[in-house]
Amino acid sequence: MAAYFLPRDLHPAAWWVWTLGLAVAASRTTNPWLLLTILAVVCHVVVARRPDAPWAMAFRVYVVLGVVIVSGRVLFRLVFGGAEGSTVILRLPEIPLPAWAAGIRLFGDVSAESLLGGLYDGLRLATMVICLGAGNALANPKRLLKAMPPALYEIGTAVVVALSVFPQLAESVLRVRRARRLRGGMGGGGRYRALRTVVIPVLEDALERSMHLAASMDVRGYGRAGAVPARARAATGLLMIAGLSGLCVGVYATLDGSTPRYLAFPVLTGGVLVALTGFWFAGRRVRRTRYRPDRWGLAEILVAACGVAVAAALFATSSVDPTNLNPSLTDLSWPMLSWTPLLGVLAGVLPAHLTPRPEPTVPGPTASGPTATVPGREPPAVEKAHA
Repeated sequence: MAAYFLPRDLHPAAWWVWTLGLAVAASRTTNPWLLLTILAVVCHVVVARRPDAPWAMAFRVYVVLGVVIVSGRVLFRLVFGGAEGSTVILRLPEIPLPAWAAGIRLFGDVSAESLLGGLYDGLRLATMVICLGAGNALANPKRLLKAMPPALYEIGTAVVVALSVFPQLAESVLRVRRARRLRGGMGGGGRYRALRTVVIPVLEDALERSMHLAASMDVRGYGRAGAVPARARAATGLLMIAGLSGLCVGVYATLDGSTPRYLAFPVLTGGVLVALTGFWFAGRRVRRTRYRPDRWGLAEILVAACGVAVAAALFATSSVDPTNLNPSLTDLSWPMLSWTPLLGVLAGVLPAHLTPRPEPTVPGPTASGPTATVPGREPPAVEKAHA
């Protein structure tokens, strides 16, 4: 049992299953108490189990983005009319618009029902974004790429590169600012000096990282075309596109409570079967080897099961007592909260206490990474910051 809690990095797919489970749960409700509970659970798990790695630094950016989303939705209701309701709390002068803009209002009366509707919708969207940010902070993108099936290897490489850009920029900014602070360069100098000493070195460092990445991918033969007939490639691509389209439609129909169940399940099942067939044909023409593949253990199963349990609890509650998940905006009252969805959401906090801590990273640059340094010389971005 003691070996179970030895520090190690969990399988990234387990963290993404947990993250998507909480995001699906957030999409099923507009109850602010449940959404705030999901946010508290996500933040607690991220603080307790995120590794000391560059991609984990970007979680605060997702939190700031969530605050911007909530503020934007409420501001949208203020600017473009928020009189849907009888409880008027603010009277603003309405700006008249031409006849071709009929149906659009600028300012005017603002009701409490309209503001609460914007707040609930913005909070739900912000919670989903922060949940996805938690997956980006907890899961190692490089190990996730290694776990991709052969058919998704090239697409997975592009997605992992895209997800790694934001954390790398955050790491570059922190490194440049730390270097300026150590040399007493955080004083005045105006905006132009701050632009020249922070933004320009960060952008140049990002360009150098891109060049290193392009060179390494070219050396490893990324993007090569195998000896596969054009007809087979076209058939495989058609199967994958049709399967993924059916999968997207089926998932949307399943998550949307207004879609009939007899339409959602067949489309989802057909999309999965067609997509798996396309993946099987596409995987036959890709030859890959894996060095020390990641295994699923008890901790990974526990993390994934917690995410699935949270989503299942919200799905079950929506069919039994939907008014608790979506408070009414017709009659203003405090949102109700029952024990079933609350306990289901709180089950998502178990990975913070029942899983091993992440393995600590070894400090210092690597010889093969894009931030490798020459002995006696600083990284390129730091050199530019001191120039």
